[in-house]
Amino acid sequence: MTVRTPLLPPTEKPRVLVEHPDFYVVHKPALWLTHRVRARVDVPDVLTFMQAETGEKDLAPPHRLDRETSGTQLLSRDADAARRFFTLFKTHLVGKTYLAIVHGSPDWERYTLDAPLGDLGLGGANKVVIRQAVVPDGRPAVTDFRVVERRAGFTLIEAYPRSGRLHQIRAHLSHLGLPMVGDKIYGRDSQAFLDFMQTGQTPELTARLLLPRQALHAARIAFRWAGAQFAAEAPLAADLRAFWEDVQEAG
Repeated sequence: MTVRTPLLPPTEKPRVLVEHPDFYVVHKPALWLTHRVRARVDVPDVLTFMQAETGEKDLAPPHRLDRETSGTQLLSRDADAARRFFTLFKTHLVGKTYLAIVHGSPDWERYTLDAPLGDLGLGGANKVVIRQAVVPDGRPAVTDFRVVERRAGFTLIEAYPRSGRLHQIRAHLSHLGLPMVGDKIYGRDSQAFLDFMQTGQTPELTARLLLPRQALHAARIAFRWAGAQFAAEAPLAADLRAFWEDVQEAG
């Protein structure tokens, strides 16, 4: 299988999927932040880019995708829309469907994991402070999974999180023994995240992980708006699609 070269700096720019009077749905490329944060290096973010592109300074993200995750990202266009989205997300009335490529092949086609998530804590094999895990005193977390396709030791899985816990899909897949390809925290290489913090995304690290980012894509977002059901979709990102095609060739 061909190992993809690092995608640093990002070569793709955000693009508008849907323009609505109250909001935008934007395709967030991998390796872009949702909004600006303080960091050791300058990383582009969707909010700043879209504010510059549209001239709309009131744009705001009612939810956030991890830097390495690609796919559908909402931006409200005014304060009223921002308040309405706050309520929708707080009451879990926004449906988000993800696609993930994982190592391994489960013995099920559909599966619902109802398992609480919380901090794993440093010690033993865990050296990453932010790592989440299924723990007895964790916060309730439920994810529905469906197998889309299996190829040569990898599986393309659809994930629908019913709750919104930190790293929920990645932590739940890890718990099921299905680590995500390219995942530096929950993948098969326990040293990957620590190495990344020290060296950045080197070719050697990419070779170990098979991808320079976690194979997670926000494929669909859906909610009711102004009395009607709304949904928007983003096709699987090009780098993940290319990886999946390589798996087929290797198989």
